[in-house]
Amino acid sequence: MRVILASASPRRRELLEQIGIDFLVKVSKAQEITHATSPDRVVEELSATKARAVYASIVEEQESACGEEFLVIGADTVVSCDGRIFGKPVCEAHAKEMLTTLQGRDHEVYTGVTLCVGNGREMPRVEHSFHECTRVTFFPMTEEEIEGYVRTGDCKDKAGAYGIQGFCARYVAGIEGDYNNVVGLPVGRLYQEMKKYMTEM
Repeated sequence: MRVILASASPRRRELLEQIGIDFLVKVSKAQEITHATSPDRVVEELSATKARAVYASIVEEQESACGEEFLVIGADTVVSCDGRIFGKPVCEAHAKEMLTTLQGRDHEVYTGVTLCVGNGREMPRVEHSFHECTRVTFFPMTEEEIEGYVRTGDCKDKAGAYGIQGFCARYVAGIEGDYNNVVGLPVGRLYQEMKKYMTEM
């Protein structure tokens, strides 16, 4: 069964490669809009939007071989702190605001994943969404440290304006839960979910 990752994230690609999954990348062009207000629902809805869009594009372009099933993986990550949901920063000032809120605090990182399985028919045979939540604690950060980190550019394109696997690791006091979930994809849980729908792994 072919596996398609509906994400341009290099971190998600690396995590899938790490666990030995052969896959193709096809980036979703869907608008990422959700009316959900809780972080778990936000990430599940947005991951579903991405997976559905890529599944539909494969059907439209007739890329699936007749009768051949394939699996599309959509994923989305946000950070939640004090009821606020942080996605990716839109500019350096936005990144500084996020990091100022998170410094010296606990917060939660949610990643939602959606699997769409089908053989190229209009609707997938299976659509299954789930999420993982990891609690992260930051050491206090001075204004100068925040500005220095933002200048590295590592905060770009990352939920909450930081990457735990990069330079910002120096400010992480601890985590409770799946580390890979914070990076962007809970691959342990994902593998177990994929096994339900794939005959060969």
